[in-house]
Amino acid sequence: MRWLVRSPLRQLSQHCTRHALATQAEAAQTGGAKRGWGKALLVAPPAILASWIVFSDEPQRRARVAYNVPLRVFRDAVAVVSIASDYKLSLRGLEGKTYEEELKECHTRSAFKLQRLCFANGGIYIKLGQHVAQLDYILPAEYVNTMRDYMLDKCPVSMYKDIAQVIQEDLGKSPEELFASIEEVPIASASLAQVHRAVSHDGRQLAVKVQHVGLRDTCAADTVIVEAFVKGLRWVFPDFNYQWLIDELKESVPKELDFELEVANSKRCQLHLNSKKSRVKGKVVVPQVEDGMFNKRVLVMEYIEGFKVTDRARIEQMGFKPEKVAELVSRTFNEMIFIHGDVHCDPHAANLFLRKNEATGQLQLVLLDHGLYRQITDEFRKSYALLWQSLIFADAEGIKEHSQAMNAGDMYPLFAGMLTNRPWDEVISKDINHLYMSGDEEERNSIQQTSQMFAAQITQLLFKVPRVLLLLLKTNDCLRSVDLALGEPVNTFVITARECSRALTDIRNREQPGLRSHLRGKLDEWHVEYRVTLLRVASWWAIKWARWMGKTPSSRRKMRDRHPSKLAPLHAAGGDTVVAHG
Repeated sequence: MRWLVRSPLRQLSQHCTRHALATQAEAAQTGGAKRGWGKALLVAPPAILASWIVFSDEPQRRARVAYNVPLRVFRDAVAVVSIASDYKLSLRGLEGKTYEEELKECHTRSAFKLQRLCFANGGIYIKLGQHVAQLDYILPAEYVNTMRDYMLDKCPVSMYKDIAQVIQEDLGKSPEELFASIEEVPIASASLAQVHRAVSHDGRQLAVKVQHVGLRDTCAADTVIVEAFVKGLRWVFPDFNYQWLIDELKESVPKELDFELEVANSKRCQLHLNSKKSRVKGKVVVPQVEDGMFNKRVLVMEYIEGFKVTDRARIEQMGFKPEKVAELVSRTFNEMIFIHGDVHCDPHAANLFLRKNEATGQLQLVLLDHGLYRQITDEFRKSYALLWQSLIFADAEGIKEHSQAMNAGDMYPLFAGMLTNRPWDEVISKDINHLYMSGDEEERNSIQQTSQMFAAQITQLLFKVPRVLLLLLKTNDCLRSVDLALGEPVNTFVITARECSRALTDIRNREQPGLRSHLRGKLDEWHVEYRVTLLRVASWWAIKWARWMGKTPSSRRKMRDRHPSKLAPLHAAGGDTVVAHG
């Protein structure tokens, strides 16, 4: 079939090349150099493009790239011009409340334009939209909420014939030869791939993950195009500087496109969470990969029936407590970060499932999509654990010291706010529930409004801190969202305190083995347990107080008049750093 494509394209290439050379020769002979060179310049690009397509081993693939890239550039240009002009024209001459109301309308319109652009171009654009969905400490709520509604589990679907072609090319056999049956309609579709349910020839249920067609071909071009438009928007809007996000995409997307790396990540995850060190052994499941049935674009694994971790009604219907599920999620990821130093960095609700273990009768956490991982060094793990320990114990000097060790400099109060989603006065408050989050609408609006006021400072800080922290911030936000949906918002910090203490003890025992180091570690763990107990008692009392007053737990934030703290930004003592919500 390849010659059917190459033959006409080869003729076109040869014709264009001959015409270009003839035009140059004619110009040289007649002296009409300017006119001849002008014609040559018009003919040469198609000739070069046709030659690039024809004289390759994969002409169809290159033809697809040659068609898609200009089309995507056109879509990008239309979207950027439309969004920029909407802001410029709609807000011109407005002030006060009218300006704020129209600004929200602009945000909403522009968010849907961005969503449509991401769906039209697919691939890296959807991945970009997923990153935007986690940037509630920088971007307006309209952007964040729109991306969350569409980008996690409503992504466009590739046609089955294209999926079958990828399977044939990568595994060497058609789906009908590899499986007893395969469903043509995918059970899930994400930014980079979609999943089809299949049955093996021996009757086992399988999940077949296949990369969207053409994604690898356009990835590099898409990155360059998006970066160019981000720089263009920065020229129009000087405060709009998200180059750090593009830099992160450049590093992470090529890795996510390699399913062989995903297999390696999932196997390490299984090894860590089933080791003697793990406190979640037997409680967390990673789908088993089928031997010999994976490569860079196709991954076949066991199919696990389950439901989303945030399905509170289903959890309660099965007789389990949602807050216990939240504790399991928090313990699992804190153990990854602080104990194993090997972190799944995309734990949004679509990648976390629950299933009932028929043998034990307990719920198990199922971890999906292991494409995005970060391995962190012992040195960083120690610094990060010390920082979180200082945050939980409201140690201002410790927060300053360990934040500055991560290049936060004088912006350490802002850095602390980004990690905890609390303002500086609450971060350093000695109240036992100083990191408490209600998650109600009033609090979310306050966080977003305040952080948007200082978006420039936040962006500056994101350029300074180690790259791995960007993904850890994303992980924190995902886990915090699950925690708020399922359990007591204090759970994440309780588990974090314990895992930090365990990590520091483990590192200290390896660096300074001996009885003294062991005893010091035990004292630290007892101290943490004492604080955790007080934290739980305070949380329990807040719930009882709320019920006694006839209020729901979600409104407990209003009970905190006994420990008032403003949500407005503060100035750090001894400096000009503005402190805002993270």
